[in-house]
Amino acid sequence: MENINQEIINAYEVIKEGGIILYPTDTVWGIGCDATNADAVAKIYKLKQRAETQSMIVLMNSEKMMYNVFKDIPEVAWQIIDLSEKPTTLILDDARNVAQNIIAADKSLGVRLVKEPFCYKLMERMKKPLVSTSANISGQPTPQSFKDISPEIINGVDYVVKLNQDKVNGKSSTIIKLTNDSQVKVIRK
Repeated sequence: MENINQEIINAYEVIKEGGIILYPTDTVWGIGCDATNADAVAKIYKLKQRAETQSMIVLMNSEKMMYNVFKDIPEVAWQIIDLSEKPTTLILDDARNVAQNIIAADKSLGVRLVKEPFCYKLMERMKKPLVSTSANISGQPTPQSFKDISPEIINGVDYVVKLNQDKVNGKSSTIIKLTNDSQVKVIRK
């Protein structure tokens, strides 16, 4: 029997020390760390063999956390979050209070509010946003399930969460870019 509480404690201890984890999200398996720790973020870029100019997204579990990272959140963002039937990542302007190497050159940051129990409770314990990027080497296909994740990724993280390893989800989130001047652009459906 999987013990979600023990996995949260284990993952938190690794993240607190600047480590990176492999974990199930509300979409695909992700590689994550404390979104405020630039050194940990750099470890993920290195593991994924990804240029730091390609920003990653962060997961959050509350409006309070969102307002800590974004001073101005367009009203349409809350409408999209409320109406979305599937996980939706919003790219918002003027991110702050997170590691600089996770923010895009235009000062935007992708964020997704999650209710998935493991991620939600982990962030409750961290009191910080959680980096989430697909568990693959940059340019390779996104793994549809845990068994599709390459040994290079599994061996490259500091901790592998022992939950939902038999579950196949494999659906990436919708991505919508919202600018402070009210422009809306769908990047991925």
